[in-house]
Amino acid sequence: MTRRLLAVLLAVSALGHPAAAAEPILGDWLIPNGEIATAKACGPSFCIIAASGKYKGRQVARVSGTAPLYLGEVIDPTTGKSYEGSAKVEGASLTLKGCAFKIVCRSHVWKRR
Repeated sequence: MTRRLLAVLLAVSALGHPAAAAEPILGDWLIPNGEIATAKACGPSFCIIAASGKYKGRQVARVSGTAPLYLGEVIDPTTGKSYEGSAKVEGASLTLKGCAFKIVCRSHVWKRR
């Protein structure tokens, strides 16, 4: 009886984040300047963190949602300022977009590593 209960609890806990395990945003991304950023699950959201280069270890985005479009904030690693943003995954490309006041926007296209 105890083993059966344990098996059920393990199965239910494994189902806790099934979407996160399958989300295409997860993994390593090659930034045009040659540096790497890593997208990983952060609770119910996804964090993108610089994995190499001058800003290694700094968070550059925090987004939520499901493929292909994730919404949230983009963080400028040079200043620490955050902007309304999005991440869109299309095949092996991720477009990270940040906007100030919803009118001045910048986008970067990254490639899956």
